[in-house]
Amino acid sequence: MESKSITHVILTGGVGSRLWPLSRKSQPKQYLDIFDGKSLFEMTVERNKNIADRIMVVGNIDNRHLSEKALQKLAISYIDIIESTPRNTAAAIAFAAFASQPDDILIVTPSDHIIGDAVLYEQSIQEAIEKANNGFVVTFGIVPTKPETGYGYIERNGDNVLSFREKPNQVTATDFIEKGNFLWNSGMFCFKASVLLEELQRYTPEVYEKSKIAWENNTNGNLDLALSLDIPSISIDYAVMERSRKIKVVSAQFTWSDLGSFESVYDYLKTIGHPVDKHGNMVIGTQNYTAFVGVRDTIFVYTPTANLILQKEYSQDVKNVYTSLERKKSDLLN
Repeated sequence: MESKSITHVILTGGVGSRLWPLSRKSQPKQYLDIFDGKSLFEMTVERNKNIADRIMVVGNIDNRHLSEKALQKLAISYIDIIESTPRNTAAAIAFAAFASQPDDILIVTPSDHIIGDAVLYEQSIQEAIEKANNGFVVTFGIVPTKPETGYGYIERNGDNVLSFREKPNQVTATDFIEKGNFLWNSGMFCFKASVLLEELQRYTPEVYEKSKIAWENNTNGNLDLALSLDIPSISIDYAVMERSRKIKVVSAQFTWSDLGSFESVYDYLKTIGHPVDKHGNMVIGTQNYTAFVGVRDTIFVYTPTANLILQKEYSQDVKNVYTSLERKKSDLLN
């Protein structure tokens, strides 16, 4: 394989509303130190540092100082792209591609996922880099372990993508698992910068043009607000992945979770020895003695300004609490 510069692009947008009250606008889930004293953001940086020649962080004006603090702690230099307003993943990824040389290979990852099995992870990345060198836009599909309703799915035949599916209901998810050719959509990508930009220009020209203008007028990586607001806010899945003829999928065997809900945080914390009582109840966020009486599989989440008590299987519904607090413009989200 010819060697090209490999850039690890870390996307740091998103608040993690289903992890409120731990995750707040001022401290989104990717910066919380609840995972063995490290944040998900730090783990993301470390996971790719042997693979990539350089790091690029696409963040926003509100969280850039948190990324900076983490990268200073790790003593790693990086290229900083600062969005003045969130414009979804199509624009964020376009900025990273515009900031690169045409032949650079970009590995794009969210900053708030947990990934196990480093050897399998590196194998998947190498496979993706090879496909990207051959002019394909690569997405990573995770071999599912259960009919999860919190993830989108990729229907595939070998490494060819047949379709992308939205988050399914329980019946559909079970059907996907039984069919056996569906993968979880991880939101990770790998491509040559020029190929991604060509595909974006072909299928979503408005995002391409407006992102290009915003990028060309950046000041030290800071993007102008007015120019940014002109960019349509759409996901890379919709802008490119679901339309392009150049998509390949790497079927990844490593363990993966987007930790998008307290159920997935519970499952992960259990694997690293976080205490659970004999009825499956767990406390997160405090060392205070906490007794559970007459309840099972309950998660108690403590923060100094707000507590959450939930039955594990209702984890997806935490978003409703967040939404209702948002309607009231509550300080508890900050």
